[in-house]
Amino acid sequence: MDFEQLIDNISPAIYEGLKRAIEIGKWPDGRVLTQEQREHCMAGVIAYDLKSRAENERVGYIDRGKKAEGEVCGDDHDHSDNDADQILKWAE
Repeated sequence: MDFEQLIDNISPAIYEGLKRAIEIGKWPDGRVLTQEQREHCMAGVIAYDLKSRAENERVGYIDRGKKAEGEVCGDDHDHSDNDADQILKWAE
């Protein structure tokens, strides 16, 4: 079975199980996911999302509302120096 066939056979319950395993880092029986298993689960979740879910239902979706790309925030603050170094002082 190739990857495409595997994704076609993921049920909503399996999809939710894969997401949960990624979230907590464990399988339902308590075994810890290896890094390779986590990567495969993520690939499966992403592929399932792209194939089976609307954009606003996908993992990681950010609702940007009506704000268009590159639009100004609308406040009076100058955000042009966001990349400048800033000093952080810890209060004790």
